[in-house]
Amino acid sequence: MSAQIHVAVIYHSGYGHTAKQAEAVAAGAASAPNTVSTLIAVADIDQHWEALEGYDAIIFGAPTYMGSASAQFKAFMDATSRTVFAKGSVWKDKIAAGFTNSASRSGDKLNTLQQMAIFAAQHGMHWVNLGLPPGHNASTTTEDALNRHTYFLGAGAQSDADTGPDQGATESDLKTSAHLGRRVATVALELSTGRQALRSRD
Repeated sequence: MSAQIHVAVIYHSGYGHTAKQAEAVAAGAASAPNTVSTLIAVADIDQHWEALEGYDAIIFGAPTYMGSASAQFKAFMDATSRTVFAKGSVWKDKIAAGFTNSASRSGDKLNTLQQMAIFAAQHGMHWVNLGLPPGHNASTTTEDALNRHTYFLGAGAQSDADTGPDQGATESDLKTSAHLGRRVATVALELSTGRQALRSRD
C-alpha cells in the first residue's frame, strides 16, 4: 500500500494573480493518488517551519517583479538559511518545483524559475521540471495549449496588469500549473514507493 504524499505549495502573491496560480498548482497536486496538498503564503511561513520537515515535496511560487522573484518571496528564501539550512538542510532529498507569473509575456520569468531551482539545489532537493512540450509555437497551435509560453523549468503564467485576479491568468496557464502540481505529486509518490521497497529489502 502506497504511503500518503504531502505536498506544500509555498507562494507569495502581490495582486492576487499568483495566488490563483498557486491554487491551481495545489489542486493539481491533490488530484494525484494518495496526495494531500497544503497552500502556504509566505506571510504565514513561521507557523509551518517544523511541519515542512515532514513533507515529501515543496513547490515554490512567486510573481516575477523586475526580473526576479518578489522581495517578499526572497525574504522567505533568506529565512531558510537559519530555519532550514542551519539545521543540516532538513529539506534534503525532498521533491521541489516552481512556478511564476508576470504581466508581460516573458517578463524574465525564466530568471525567477532559475532562482528557485538554485535555491532548491542549495537545500539538496530534487527539482522536477514541467515535463510538457512547447505549447504554442506554430501556425497550427493556439493560445489554449498547455505550456503556451514554452517554459520547461517550471510553470509560467501571464496576467494582464490592469485586471483583477479573477481575470488574471488564462485557463491554459492555470491548467499548465495544475499539470505541474500533479506531476510533482506523482514523482514524490514514485520516490516514496521506491524508498519503501528498498527498505523492505534490507
